[in-house]
Amino acid sequence: MLEKLAGIEERYDELERLMGDPDVMMDYTKVAEYSKERSSLEEIVIHYRDYKSQLQQLADAKQMLEEESDPELSAMAKEEINNLTTSTDALKEKLTLLLLPKDPRDDKNVIFEIRSGAGGDEAGLFVADLFRMYSYYAQNHNWKIDVVDQSETGVGGLKYIAFDVKGKGAYSRLKYESGVHRVQRVPETEAQGRIHTSTVTVAVLAEVDEVEVELKSDDIHEEFTRASGAGGQHVQKNSTAVRLVHIPSGLVVEVQDERSQLQNRLRARQILVSRLYDLEMEKQKAEQEGERRSQVGTGDRSEKIRTYNYPQNRVTDHRVNVSSYNLTGVMDGDIDLFVDELATREMSDKLSGGSEE
Repeated sequence: MLEKLAGIEERYDELERLMGDPDVMMDYTKVAEYSKERSSLEEIVIHYRDYKSQLQQLADAKQMLEEESDPELSAMAKEEINNLTTSTDALKEKLTLLLLPKDPRDDKNVIFEIRSGAGGDEAGLFVADLFRMYSYYAQNHNWKIDVVDQSETGVGGLKYIAFDVKGKGAYSRLKYESGVHRVQRVPETEAQGRIHTSTVTVAVLAEVDEVEVELKSDDIHEEFTRASGAGGQHVQKNSTAVRLVHIPSGLVVEVQDERSQLQNRLRARQILVSRLYDLEMEKQKAEQEGERRSQVGTGDRSEKIRTYNYPQNRVTDHRVNVSSYNLTGVMDGDIDLFVDELATREMSDKLSGGSEE
């Protein structure tokens, strides 16, 4: 590990020299490339340099203990050795995690899709509740949300909503939300106070460039219609809404929220590319893991990943068996308890070789 860290530090220093080279500074593309690489190495290098410094301090303290005869100074040396041992062990663990292979999509923006499942109007209401929850979560992380498409129900809910989440590290935190979310509560329309169980499906896609996925024009069927408002009435005289069908996969994308047909068409293609990329990544993961599927990050839409139980004020993530008894806080965007635990589980799997990339 130390040899690998030394190589990273050497590359970091080389990048700093290159970025200070007058010839390189004239090439904005190179500067951007080197700056991005340097930024990706910076956290590792900072921790590595701190680790080296503390290792030297630890060696000095041990030498002092061997040579010191004064009891008081010996006690001080022992205390320093204990503190430095704890600190260096923690740094070593941190560096080990930083060296793990990262998902190349972690820094991407996110395309989020929430659809109602079983439960009729109640499921549609929970789609709206989850959209509100993720909106608050995005706000807490200084991310921006843009609604791409939505279909409303007649009772204030949503059959479906698609939106972008834009910001640094959005996919790295939100990727664990893919799957079936179950809600257990008494609907407002339930006169006898019976608890109903409804489901909502969440899909989280990393926004990718079209160059990363081969998209052939012959494989796409395009349809153009007028955009519709609440209740189905047409709100545009021109055919601005776009529906794309990817013939080989059967994937369908509809976008109507942009002002022009061109904007909707470009957005629809971007969503289609991200979905195809997601399918390819899932295919590769399935091939790598065989029959065994990791509990974290599989994106398996059939799995029940989380239950929101209103009568018991409890939210449980079934993948890591973690519960929060602050349902109101969770619905206000406080989901880091689950995200942190899922991220830790993913790292543990990688450390044990269970989900190598």
